[in-house]
Amino acid sequence: MRFTRPRDLAAVAIIAGILAHLVLRLSYDSLPPLPVLAGSTLFVIAVVEVVLAFSLRARIQRKPGARAVQPLTAARAVALAKASSVLGALMLGAWAGVLIFVGPVRDSFPAASNDLVAAVVGMISALALTAAALWLEHCCKTPGESSGNE
Repeated sequence: MRFTRPRDLAAVAIIAGILAHLVLRLSYDSLPPLPVLAGSTLFVIAVVEVVLAFSLRARIQRKPGARAVQPLTAARAVALAKASSVLGALMLGAWAGVLIFVGPVRDSFPAASNDLVAAVVGMISALALTAAALWLEHCCKTPGESSGNE
């Protein structure tokens, strides 16, 4: 299995941002306002993944008092990390598309100011999830293993 490459995540984010921006250009006036904390669930997932990463890191490095990690547990953690990093990049792009759209039109639409705050919260949460997922994936490497990026 290869480690997640930042350029793959950047491509996902760019495509999602373009699509979100296009959808908003076509139908923003008919959409309800976004909840301010809509993206905050991503932050909660990021916190869980950081805690899991530190726990697994100690176990994989065989720190004193830490139980050994079953291979299936590590594989599941890597699968979670890979899925979460793609989700984080996807949502980062989507929230960036929202931000790029609502920034200039916040005087034209009353809901745009609220959506601007929601987009910033969503972007921060998505960035935190992507970073946490990449950290979790990094923590699942066995000692002495290379990053796998070629």
